[in-house]
Amino acid sequence: MIFIHHPIKTQTMSYQLKTKSGATEAVIDDNCGISKFYAIAHTLSEDLNVIFINQIDESETLNWDFKYKDQFLTLHYNIFEGVSIYPQQLKSAYNGNHAVMEVAHFLERNAF
Repeated sequence: MIFIHHPIKTQTMSYQLKTKSGATEAVIDDNCGISKFYAIAHTLSEDLNVIFINQIDESETLNWDFKYKDQFLTLHYNIFEGVSIYPQQLKSAYNGNHAVMEVAHFLERNAF
C-alpha cells in the first residue's frame, strides 16, 4: 500500500491515513507489541462477533481478514508500524472506509 504521509488527527482515535486510492487506514496503535494485536483480535471476535476468514502470519507482519457489516477489512500488525485496520477492496472504498472508522471508534471506546 502507498500512503500519503499526512496523518489526519481525529478526536476519537490515534489517527487515520489516506492511501492514494482513497482508502482509509485507521491506526489503532503505532507503537505496540504483538500482544496488543492479539488482544484487539480477541475483542473484535468476542464483542463484534467477527470471524477471521484469512490469517497470514509472517515473521514481522500479521494480516487477518474479516467481514464487518458486509465489508471485508484487514486487521494489520507490523513490528515497525503497530496495529491498524484498512479495507480490502478498493472498488467499495467509501463503504469500506466507513466500516474501518466504525471499528476503530469501537476499539477506542474499549481502551485500545
